[in-house]
Amino acid sequence: MDFTTVRNGDIALNVAIAGSGPLILCVHGWPELWYSWRHQISHFSRRGYTVAAMDVRGYGGSSKPHEIGAYTLRNLASDVAAVADALGGGKAILFGHDWGAPIVWTSSVLHPDRITAVAGLSVPYMPPADTPFTDIAKMVYGDRFFYQTYFQAEGVAEAELEADPRTALRKVYFALSGGAPLNHWIAHKPVDAKLLDGMEDPQPYPAWMSDADMDVYTEAFAKGGFRGPINRYRAQLLDPAELKDVVGKPVTQPACFIAGARDAVRAFIPGMDLYADPGAACTDFRGSTIIDGVGHWVQQEAPAETNAALERFLEGL
Repeated sequence: MDFTTVRNGDIALNVAIAGSGPLILCVHGWPELWYSWRHQISHFSRRGYTVAAMDVRGYGGSSKPHEIGAYTLRNLASDVAAVADALGGGKAILFGHDWGAPIVWTSSVLHPDRITAVAGLSVPYMPPADTPFTDIAKMVYGDRFFYQTYFQAEGVAEAELEADPRTALRKVYFALSGGAPLNHWIAHKPVDAKLLDGMEDPQPYPAWMSDADMDVYTEAFAKGGFRGPINRYRAQLLDPAELKDVVGKPVTQPACFIAGARDAVRAFIPGMDLYADPGAACTDFRGSTIIDGVGHWVQQEAPAETNAALERFLEGL
């Protein structure tokens, strides 16, 4: 495993890289790191690909601008394009998970000449719209707690999570995993609750996240804090204005979707299965893989099944 720094203007991006061949660029979500793709890096770097996994801006070894506006999808997509240019000669296949999925979907729409194929994990493609998801969430969740609404007040969630980063991460990772009660992440709580209220820190911890793995995440968030990562949720309010030129635009590259059957994202809108038709806004959709018994951290909880699905996708390109 090697590391390199890619520059995008004033932003420095820390990128893990292995293998040789066409570039696969992996983009993580919240609250994660390049390390979330460790199983995919080892697998695909042995199969004829250069595999790069970036620390998204705000995380790990990458730049952490303070201002909310630095974390819009257009800005994050520009980071993806910069890495594609630097490491892939202007071409990349994208894998994205959690917030990384909207980042790679948006990158595919904004930079179609650079992105040759895209796999979204856990979050299906929803074309840019005139209304941010936070407005929808306020209507849907009303007077009950929803984490993205809680994240809007600057400094509040940061203070809660940074008080004990290791325990906070353990609780967050477990609450969204396949081992937690179904949809525990969006369980009913009072609107004035805190994020970690009611969340379990199980002993022993599920085997997919070892103590050594947790050390990597804990060190990064203890050092870098949570403001940059949480700013992405705040920047949702700025996305509609910045993406008005691509409202409703489909993803035209070969695309696929992979997720865990027990992922709470699936139930974010009560009464709807958000995984029912994940290719609806893709014109060259190659299929979805929903993995039984698995939660949100699909490529870490079920690396073999995820890698197999990604390999089938790549073989069909």
